[in-house]
Amino acid sequence: MAYLTGQPILILKEGASRSRGREAQRSNIMAAKIISEVVKSTLGPRGMDKMLVDSLGDVTVTNDGATILDEIDVQNPAAKMMVEVAKTQDDEVGDGTTTAVVLAGELLKGAEELVEDNIHVTTIVSGYKKAQDEAMKILDDIAQPVNLDDKDTLKKAAMTALHSKNVGGARDHLATIAVDAVKQIVEERGDRLVADVDNVQIVKKIGKSVLDTKLIRGVVIDKEVVHPGMPKSIKNPKIALLNAALEVEKTEFSAEIRISDPEQMKAFLDEETKILRGMVEKVKSSGANVLLCQKGIDDVAQHFLAKEGIMAVRRIKESDMEKLVRATGGKIVTNIEGLTSKELGTAGLAEERRMGEDKMVFIEDCKNPRSVSILIRAGLERSVDEAERALNDALHVMADIVSKNRIVAGGGATEVEVAKRLRDYAVKIGGREQLAIEKFADALESVPKYLAENAGLDPIDIMVALKAAHADQKGYTIGVDVYSGKTKDMLAEGVIEPVRVKEQAVKSAVEAASMILRIDDVIAAAKPPPTPPPKGGAEGGMPPME
Repeated sequence: MAYLTGQPILILKEGASRSRGREAQRSNIMAAKIISEVVKSTLGPRGMDKMLVDSLGDVTVTNDGATILDEIDVQNPAAKMMVEVAKTQDDEVGDGTTTAVVLAGELLKGAEELVEDNIHVTTIVSGYKKAQDEAMKILDDIAQPVNLDDKDTLKKAAMTALHSKNVGGARDHLATIAVDAVKQIVEERGDRLVADVDNVQIVKKIGKSVLDTKLIRGVVIDKEVVHPGMPKSIKNPKIALLNAALEVEKTEFSAEIRISDPEQMKAFLDEETKILRGMVEKVKSSGANVLLCQKGIDDVAQHFLAKEGIMAVRRIKESDMEKLVRATGGKIVTNIEGLTSKELGTAGLAEERRMGEDKMVFIEDCKNPRSVSILIRAGLERSVDEAERALNDALHVMADIVSKNRIVAGGGATEVEVAKRLRDYAVKIGGREQLAIEKFADALESVPKYLAENAGLDPIDIMVALKAAHADQKGYTIGVDVYSGKTKDMLAEGVIEPVRVKEQAVKSAVEAASMILRIDDVIAAAKPPPTPPPKGGAEGGMPPME
């Protein structure tokens, strides 16, 4: 009726925008492809770095895909979805973020070509889903089991994760630390093994070099001993973990105490001291000579603890307290009255050390700790941060192998093999979905192509050589060696990756590409008006300051 009367109907607020159909799809795909273009040059050991400068002027230099996308302030909604791909990949498996984003971008690029040929988006998404399911089966078929006691193989997997990071000659050292750390925290849950990377505490301190980074079989507390009179080092300590304040509690309600002569005042203060002395006696009688407290310790209590030769640290983070429980075998006590020798933890050494300008307390040489620490050292703050990112990737790769102890060849070998088998599978499917599955195979082949490109090699020559090698049934581990510029057996070269990383990269990429492709209408709300400048500034008539 409104159409017949010629009156327009306003549904959206004034200033809102809307794009539909091909235009909406094209703009979304373009935004996602741009994000993919940003990170593709960082792929592989010869990838380039990005320098990111935030609004405060802080500089980050890295080639870690997740960090790059996290640091850049993305506004486009489709581009934000690509950033989420990297975040999901990082949260789930800790590595392969760049691969996941590049794959998603290539899948969208292939889909765009199919849409131009009038193939419906639903058909493309259906083809991609079938290709994903088949890729999972192929990955499972070509993956090889790894023994968790085979330290050499585990170290090679960690080294592969570290090769694309700026840690120079410290790769071997950091890989050894990552393997030792994760092997220490492995635990059984039901019928499966789990390594929770959160049980590895990472402490960063500027100074010395990356080669001085070390694994501490215990916990590092970023606090100092509370009283100068306390011992600074105790061997084979008995450690009390306390989640209660060593202070006289204040009443929860308003109270007034009337004191009429000085003796009453002295008795009142003496009673406070007596309560605090009783608390310290309780700690002493339990046999503890190190007290690690999550809350405060009164000055008077500190004095009594120092007199008894007890080392004390206060206001420790809750997460560190939980790690101390796992490392020392002690139990957290929430009431000082419940502290007995049974709740105490043990270690080989409790010591306060100076690190640069700060003092830190080391609880180390624990007997079979279920939580460990890595102290990262480097000469520059940016080097420390990059070493942390590198170690984080290596630790997650180790944890992935623990949870699913199967590995595949790196260097683009796995992608080429999966692409080859997918093309054979596409012929069996037939129809329009076959074209989508073939585009999926093309997307997978972009990984070795960009690896070669970033290393300054000719991608066409490399791809021809790889396809020829993979034509043989036994050639499924042949990948590109970016250092020699030739195709080699990646398993023999020690370039290996957890199958979980590959699986998650494919799943994340397909999910993001499918979601972006299905969008045919973008309705954007009107932006709020800019806030006016505060009164009294240069625009408010105030003269500028000299």
